[in-house]
Amino acid sequence: MTYLLRSWQGSIALLLCLLAVARLPLLATGALTPFAAGGTIPILLLIAVGALASFLRIGRPARAFVLFVTAHTAAWLLIGGISGNEGDARLSYFLLIAASWLLGWRCISELADIRPPSRQTMMALRLLIPAIFGAWVLILWEAITRGAGVPFILLPPPSAIWDRIVSSVPILAADVRQTIFKAVLFGYVVGCAAGFAVAILADRISFLRRGLLPIGNLMSALPIIGVAPIMVMWFGFDWQSKAAVVIVMTFFPMLVNTVAGLGASGSMERDLMRSYASGYWQTLVKLRLPAAMPFIFNALKINSTLALIGAIVAEFFGTPIVGMGFRISTEIGRMNVDMVWAEIAVAAVIGSVFYGVVALAERATTFWHPSNRGG
Repeated sequence: MTYLLRSWQGSIALLLCLLAVARLPLLATGALTPFAAGGTIPILLLIAVGALASFLRIGRPARAFVLFVTAHTAAWLLIGGISGNEGDARLSYFLLIAASWLLGWRCISELADIRPPSRQTMMALRLLIPAIFGAWVLILWEAITRGAGVPFILLPPPSAIWDRIVSSVPILAADVRQTIFKAVLFGYVVGCAAGFAVAILADRISFLRRGLLPIGNLMSALPIIGVAPIMVMWFGFDWQSKAAVVIVMTFFPMLVNTVAGLGASGSMERDLMRSYASGYWQTLVKLRLPAAMPFIFNALKINSTLALIGAIVAEFFGTPIVGMGFRISTEIGRMNVDMVWAEIAVAAVIGSVFYGVVALAERATTFWHPSNRGG
């Protein structure tokens, strides 16, 4: 036993595999294309090999590789076998899906414990681990919706959503151009820039600071469903009204965070700048703005998601026949749920990329901050 590791994921996976064997077959008797014995045995062997590998005292990268291959191959075979047999999966099918998921969990745990010597390998691991985690969310989603026969209108499987994305690229591209490249980007830049400029004025003029901050907190609590129709009435149905909503939503988070950041520098540092005969603007540029950068980037990251949400919701209240919000509200009325999920998926990817770009810019700009020095 000293030559074996403890792996509760491997133990439960083996137990689930044995229970699945006792409850074979994987599909109901009336399934159109049931699993043959030649298709079930490889799945059982893959799960057994992966579970046993989790106990072996081999190199952690080798153990993670074996777990990765066995878990994902078994899941791929199971999902491939359910195609055309939606709703015919029996308990044994879900037991094997759960066993594969446990092996994938163990694979992620092994990868998370690897401490590579090179920075490039560490960065690759940081990308690989969330990618595997996200892949298993999609695998479980696909297996459960197809195996249990979940009605398409309630929750389509990821494969159907992907098919819709591939077949609707021109429509999605036009929606992204209208919503993201017109309303979101313009509103985000103008709102953040205006909030930053007013924060500098409020820092310089005390009565502005005392008057604007309470108003900023009040405006941040305004419901978007109340602001959006007003902006549509003021600025029309095109992208300008959506950009106005984005400006309102991004202005006050930037204002409040920048004002708070400008006050983050210590009194000792400010006294030192005064001892060097530094004026207001010199102190602002060389001390207070650098100290406020974490607060400013925090506002930029918050606004990166608020801008996308604001533009999409604003399109519910009036827009030309294009745009992500327009498409979602229209297609859900037609019961084209896969198109709605396709728009949601595209918006989620764009929002994640947007947030990631801001986070990378923050890391490059505030590399000196303790939160970025840990690795």
